[in-house]
Amino acid sequence: MKADTERFRLRRFVEELIEADECEVRKAPTDLIDLAAAFDCNSKAVLFEAAGPERAAVVGNVMGSRKRLALALGTDAKGFPAKLRHGIDHPIAPIEIPQSEAPVQEIVLTGEDADLSKLPVHLQHAFDGAPYISAGIDFACDPITGFTNIGCRRLMLRGRKSAGIDLNAPSDLRAIYQAAIAKGEKLPVAFTVGSHPADFLAALAVTPPLDELHVMGGVRGAAVPIVKCRTIDVFVPADAEMILEGYLDPRGLVEPEGPYGEYIGYYGLLKRNPVFHLTAITRRRDALFQSVTIGGKLIGRTDTAQLGAAKTEAAVWKALQQAIREPIAVCCTGSSGGMYNVRVSLKQRYPGEARNAISAVFCSTADVKHVIVVDEDIDVFSDEHIDWAMATRFQADRDLVVASGFRAVPLDPSLAGSRTGAKAGFDCTKPFGKGASFEFTVPEPPVLPERAHRSIEAVLSEGPATYLDLMAALGTRDGREILPVIERLYDEGRLSRLDDGRYALKP
Repeated sequence: MKADTERFRLRRFVEELIEADECEVRKAPTDLIDLAAAFDCNSKAVLFEAAGPERAAVVGNVMGSRKRLALALGTDAKGFPAKLRHGIDHPIAPIEIPQSEAPVQEIVLTGEDADLSKLPVHLQHAFDGAPYISAGIDFACDPITGFTNIGCRRLMLRGRKSAGIDLNAPSDLRAIYQAAIAKGEKLPVAFTVGSHPADFLAALAVTPPLDELHVMGGVRGAAVPIVKCRTIDVFVPADAEMILEGYLDPRGLVEPEGPYGEYIGYYGLLKRNPVFHLTAITRRRDALFQSVTIGGKLIGRTDTAQLGAAKTEAAVWKALQQAIREPIAVCCTGSSGGMYNVRVSLKQRYPGEARNAISAVFCSTADVKHVIVVDEDIDVFSDEHIDWAMATRFQADRDLVVASGFRAVPLDPSLAGSRTGAKAGFDCTKPFGKGASFEFTVPEPPVLPERAHRSIEAVLSEGPATYLDLMAALGTRDGREILPVIERLYDEGRLSRLDDGRYALKP
């Protein structure tokens, strides 16, 4: 069976976004310096058909909303978390195709023709150290396992043939690189630039050790057509828009990289990182260059925040499955950078499960700082629902869980230089066993029940009744007719009220 190299092409997905009114199209020639302003705080993706002097096609903010990520997996926002988890848990092996059939190798540039400065790379933030390739998905082979490792890295251009790669944070790629430099060896690595959102979701997934090209197939729901690179021994998706082939030199963390507008909404400081050396650029003839949005005033509308939220939710869900009996939903807010603030809803089966959930989320990932746990009747994706639960089900001296000394993300400026940080849990659930009590019953509009018509006194003689019960007895859709009867019964000293508000005749 011939591999489908168009189904998961980025350009095809962008066309779907345009049809769904999720992508702006700007046909006029646009200078590269103006691209970032068009992406910043935009609720939609943006496609430029004539960017820079080369009049290149550039798209950005493709994944800047949960709705668009859901569309990429063929579902809606509500069904997205379960669809992603299913894909991660059901890997599919890739299919290798010949280089002659790989669209991403329709054009092969090596030697002097392979030039990073000829790509439509733009300055994303005012104080960035240089233009960044922000949409890179990296592919490297672990020599110990033979597995392909996949991740998301940015590249800061430092010339025509080299770039700094962000490798400060702990990761599988960093471990593979450290093993290589311990032997004084280069590490071959390739980057896709222009990928379907499913590939980004797979690259960020937390999985047990396995070839992550299989995970990518699982998230896509179809085998990934792969092809061997032209200048290095690494396999990459044959249906990507562009590939950058090369290697990380063995000198270690030596390249001054940054500053850069980071995914938490502030600038990251200058760091030392490895140097990537370009050996080839391969691409489609009509390659669509991609830019990923990072940072800004509304980080919830950026690619990285939404991707980070999806990653965090999947990791938290796995931890909850071990810690409590019945998790209902998990939400990590994009506005917290897609990692810091997590909301969990659960069905309480036993006392203490809310605290167990908080502890599990604390341990699920180093990135999480704050956890709000609510009952199953609260929609964790609704700010209004969460605000209401916090206001009416939380007492700080009873329901706040605080712990310190956890490994933290160094980019968090509130750490003030500390290497460890604190976490807080907010138990916003109803007291165990009190969920059905009247004080926690949510008011709803009245619906008149069908009852046999009788007098008010006849109904009350059989037992206490609500005002709505009395209306049903009289068959009235008005209700005011009952007031004179109630007044008479009060005057006769025959009517009383129970603690739950129902009317009753005195003995």
